[in-house]
Amino acid sequence: MRKPVKTQEEKGTSFRALHERKEAFVIPNPWDAGTARLLEALDFQALATTSAGYAFSLGMKDGRLDRPTTIAHVRAIAEATDLPVSGDLENGFGMSPETAAETIRLAAGAGLVGGSIEDAARFPENQIYELELAVERIQAAAEAAQALAFPFTLTARCENFLYGRLDLEDTITRLRRYGEAGAHVLYAPGLTSAEQIKAVVSAVGKPVNVLMGFQGIQFTLAELSEMGVRRVSVGSALSRIATEAFLSAAREIRETGTFTFASKAIAYADLQQMYGTDRKHEPGTK
Repeated sequence: MRKPVKTQEEKGTSFRALHERKEAFVIPNPWDAGTARLLEALDFQALATTSAGYAFSLGMKDGRLDRPTTIAHVRAIAEATDLPVSGDLENGFGMSPETAAETIRLAAGAGLVGGSIEDAARFPENQIYELELAVERIQAAAEAAQALAFPFTLTARCENFLYGRLDLEDTITRLRRYGEAGAHVLYAPGLTSAEQIKAVVSAVGKPVNVLMGFQGIQFTLAELSEMGVRRVSVGSALSRIATEAFLSAAREIRETGTFTFASKAIAYADLQQMYGTDRKHEPGTK
C-alpha cells in the first residue's frame, strides 16, 4: 500500500473547499481499495464510501455491518488513495448522541476527513428518529468534528424519502435543524424531482448533496449545478453495475456455455498500468 502524500489537514481543507464552489462536484463511491485507486486514476477530486456496496461485497445485506468492521473498511480506503475520503457511517452505529460522537472520532482516526450520520435506525426496520433526538445526535457529532485538529466535514442525512416517508416539509424541517446543529452538508437521499431538489436547496442554507443512480433518476451534473446542488454521490450504484456485469457474464457461461463477455472486459495490461507499481509487493523486495 502506497503511503499518502497529503496530510489529513490538507485533505480536510481541500474537501471543505470543494463545497464552497459554485459548481457541483461528483463524489463517487468505491467499495474497496482497488476501486478507490481506479477512481483516483480517473481524476475525481474526492471519494465517499458506500455501506451497501461494501456489505454486498461481503455477501451481506445492507445495514448489517457493525462499527469495527466499518471503521476497518474506511481505513483501508483512506489509506489506498491520496484523495479526501468521506465515510458512510450509517446512523453512527447506535441511538445515543454519545455513540454518534464517538463514531466521528473513530472515523477521523481511521483517516477520513468527512462522514455522514443518518437519522434512522435499521432495527426496527427503517424507524426514523424523533426529531429532537435526531438533532441531538447531529449536534454531538458536530461537536466531535469541531474538536478535531483538522477540518472534518459532517454530512447529516434525512432518510425520510429513502424509507417511503414522502414528507417534503418534514424533510426540509429536519435538514434545517441539522444544519443549525452544526452539520456542514445536508443530504436527503431519495428525492426524485427537480422541484423537490430545488425546494431543499432553497430552504436549508447549507451545501446539499444529492443522490443519483437511484430509481432511474437522471439529471446531468450541469443541471444539478443549476439547481444549486453542491455535491453529487452515486451510493451503491457503481458496485451494483459491476455486480450486474459479473452476473451477466456468469449467466452466459452457465446458460449458453459461451464466453463472449470477455471481449468487453478491461485488458489485464490496462489494469496493471492503472494500479501502477507497488514496490513493497514486487518479487525480491521487502
